[in-house]
Amino acid sequence: MAREPRTADIVAEMVANVMTVAVEPGDSVAAGDTVVLLESMKMEIPVLAEHPGTVSAVKVSSGDVVQEGDILVSLDLV
Repeated sequence: MAREPRTADIVAEMVANVMTVAVEPGDSVAAGDTVVLLESMKMEIPVLAEHPGTVSAVKVSSGDVVQEGDILVSLDLV
């Protein structure tokens, strides 16, 4: 019996501007890889994958403004 893939959402921890999106759907990521680079109060904040997996969706683009709790990237965990 096939089991459903486990998923995880990577969320913004603060209000910020999206500077760079470092991944695309289908990319493999390891724990600790930067997936998005945010900017807030003139500081660059890398957003890291907490688990290894495959990017299933990217919910933001460069130039977007995100709010605390917004989903940035969704992963299918390995």
